Parts: sequence; structure tokens; C-alpha cells
Amino acid sequence: MDDDKRRDEGMTQRRKVLGNEWVDKSIANRNAFNTDFQDLITRYAWGDIWTRPHFDHRTRRVLVIGTMVALGQWDEFRLHVRAALTEGGFSPDDIKEILLQQAIYCGVPAANHAMKEASAIVAELGLLKR
Repeated sequence: MDDDKRRDEGMTQRRKVLGNEWVDKSIANRNAFNTDFQDLITRYAWGDIWTRPHFDHRTRRVLVIGTMVALGQWDEFRLHVRAALTEGGFSPDDIKEILLQQAIYCGVPAANHAMKEASAIVAELGLLKR
């Protein structure tokens, strides 16, 4: 696949996973400093990895959310939790189950923080049940 095709397919995947609103905002915030990075992640993360046929998007979302907990990358965690809930067909219970699993493998402190971050997103989206 050439770079143009990779970029186009990557943008399609990026929009499908994160939603048009997020991607449009990201594109609008491009500048001379970050444009090359945006192009890199569009071509490689989205164009090479998210287009691979072995795992479906649901599985890839679970992997990304779990990995962000493990790495403590809270900006990306919030981005992918929100996208999973709004674009990916995930329920709050799906997110909860990922975090319970991560509590065992990544540790309670990481999962505790993830639960706090995810709870705020769930509440913001009006999906929090009492």
C-alpha cells in the first residue's frame, strides 16, 4: 500500500473509531509543528494497524483501553473510553469489565484512577445509573 492509500484508509479508520467531531477538531488544530506527527499516526496507527483483518474494532478498542490503563496515559484513555461509548457500541458495563480486569493485571491504583476518569465520562454522557 502506498502512503496516499495508507493515509486515506487511516483517515477512514480514525473517523470510524474516534468520530468525525474529534477528528475534525484534531485536523483544525494542525500546525507547522504537529502536522508531520498527525500524518504519521494517520498512516501507521490508523492505516496500518487498525485496518489489519485479524482483530475486529471491538477487540482493538479493548486492547487500547487496557494498554492506556497500564501505561497511565490518561489523555488517550479518556479519548478511547469516550469513543468506545459514543462510536463503538460499548456500554458502561463493558468499560467497567475492562477496568476490573486491568485492576488485577495493572494494579489497583491504576484501575482506581481509570475508574475515576471513566466514571466522569459515563456521567457526562448521561449513561451513569444510580
